[in-house]
Amino acid sequence: MVILGGWFIDTGLNDMRIKLKLVSCSFVLAVMCLAASAQRHYVCYYAAQQPVIDGSGNELVWQQAPWTEDFTDIEGDIRPKPSLRTRVKMLWDSMYLYIYAELQEPELWGTLHQHDTIVYDDNDFEIFVNPDNSTHRYFELEINALGTVMDLFMNKPYRNGGKPLLSWDAQGSLIAVKTVGTMNQPGDVDEGWSVEMAIPLKSLGFWGDSPVRNGDQWRINFSRVEWDRDIRDGQYLVRTDAATGKRLPEHNWVWSPQGIIDMHAPEKWAYLQFSTQGGGKDTVAFAVPADAGAREMLWMIYEHERKYLREEGHYAGKLKELGLMGKSVEIQATDTQFTARITSPAFGSLSIDQDGEIESRH
Repeated sequence: MVILGGWFIDTGLNDMRIKLKLVSCSFVLAVMCLAASAQRHYVCYYAAQQPVIDGSGNELVWQQAPWTEDFTDIEGDIRPKPSLRTRVKMLWDSMYLYIYAELQEPELWGTLHQHDTIVYDDNDFEIFVNPDNSTHRYFELEINALGTVMDLFMNKPYRNGGKPLLSWDAQGSLIAVKTVGTMNQPGDVDEGWSVEMAIPLKSLGFWGDSPVRNGDQWRINFSRVEWDRDIRDGQYLVRTDAATGKRLPEHNWVWSPQGIIDMHAPEKWAYLQFSTQGGGKDTVAFAVPADAGAREMLWMIYEHERKYLREEGHYAGKLKELGLMGKSVEIQATDTQFTARITSPAFGSLSIDQDGEIESRH
C-alpha cells in the first residue's frame, strides 16, 4: 500500500482492512521509496568519448561504467534464478543512448536473418524504452546472435488495445554483435555473445521534445528470451511437447522483475536516470521520483476501476464506490471512460485513464 501525505485510503486485502495515514514528510518519503523499490534503477553517465560500436565494449568509458544487476526471472524471486548470466551497461551523450550487454551462452544458435522478422522465435536480447513514463508511446528493439534486428513502436500496451508499428525503425542506430564460440555448431561449448548499440536519442522522441538533461528519468527494461533446445541430425532444434508438437515455453529473463509474464507493462519497468557526470564513475545517487507513491496509488485505482467495470458494466465516479477513501484524489467517469487525478505541491498533477495512460502536469 502506498499513500501520499495528507490523505489516506482504505482497501480490502485478504479480508483484512488496511488503513494508513501519513502525517510527516519523512514518513511520506519513506513510503515513496518503498513504492519505487520494486523497480530497479540505473544512473547513466555521460560518455566522455564515443565508444567504437564493435560488440566488444572494451573501451575505457565502458570499463568505468557500472553493470546492472544480473538478470532474474521475469516473475522475480518466486521462480528459479536463470541458469545463464546476463547483464548490461549504459552510457549516453548528446546524440546517443549506448547499451552494452553480455549474455553467457554455451550453445550459440540463431536462424533468423531478415529485418523485422519475429526475432524472439530465436534466442534474443530485447530493449524496452518509455522516455516520458506515460506507459504509452514506447519503443522496443530485439536482436539475436546473428545481429538480426526487429524494432517497433507501441502507441499503448497490448492489454489496452495497442498494436505494434513495425514500420518504425530506430534510424541511425549503430548495432554490433560479437560471438565467442561457433554459431550453430552442436558438440562444442561456447562462451556467449555480446551486443553493443548506439541508439540516436532523436529516434526515441517526438517533435517538440526537450533534449535530455541532467537528472531526467526514463523507464527502461531489458529481456532475454532463451529456448530449450535438443540436438537432432547435427542441428539445434527447439524442444517441443511430445504430445502436442508445440514448442515448450521459453525462459524470460529480465533485468528488473515484472512480477508477471508480460514485458508490455511499462509501469513495472526500471528507472534510467541520466547524469552529465563523465567518466562513468558510480558516484551519483538515484533520486526517488517525487510522484512514485502517487503512481502506485493511481495504478491501484486503475485495477479497481477495471474490476468495477467487469462487475457493474460501467466505471465508478467516486472512490467509495471502489471501496477506497482519500483526499487529493479526483475521479471523473462515464460508462466507458474514467480519469483519476492526484495533485500535490511536490509534483503538480498526475492522472491515469481507462487505457492506463499516465499524464503528468507540473
